[in-house]
Amino acid sequence: MSQNSARYSKTMVVVHWLTALLVLGAWLTAAGGREVVQRPPVLHFTLGLAVLALVVPRLILRLAGAVPDMTEQRNWLATAAKIGHGLLYLLLIGLPLTGWYAASRMGVPVSFLGIELPALTTAVQGQPGLIADLHENAGTFIMILAGLHALMAIWHQFVLRDGTLQRMSLR
Repeated sequence: MSQNSARYSKTMVVVHWLTALLVLGAWLTAAGGREVVQRPPVLHFTLGLAVLALVVPRLILRLAGAVPDMTEQRNWLATAAKIGHGLLYLLLIGLPLTGWYAASRMGVPVSFLGIELPALTTAVQGQPGLIADLHENAGTFIMILAGLHALMAIWHQFVLRDGTLQRMSLR
């Protein structure tokens, strides 16, 4: 799809909504504390790592021009959108990696679709540390940021009337 198209590519739309569902699912299946050692949240791990796996094609699609041209946006809106999307991408990469790291610190094996992944660090006794705390707080932050992202899309659609929601639909 060309950079000047008014719509996202169908592939980008599917990847976007699948990512949103995976993030929500990962957040809803999260478990915290040392309970993770006794009952590893395998579904949470799988959903989180699936998010990470989708980031690569998503970034490739963006670079290949599978996003519509937004030059009609006012400068401050375009800047805010770039910052918001940048933060979302940072979290889409950072959350799965920090979760994997935190699980490794607790000695919890992490697998993805039946494949056991290597530990990112050695296990420790006691608290898993700052990265685990960051992971937990960033999980809440991505939900807040995603909510703001959705509110901005609704604002664009119904206040600015710029067709934003149609750009991200399969119709």
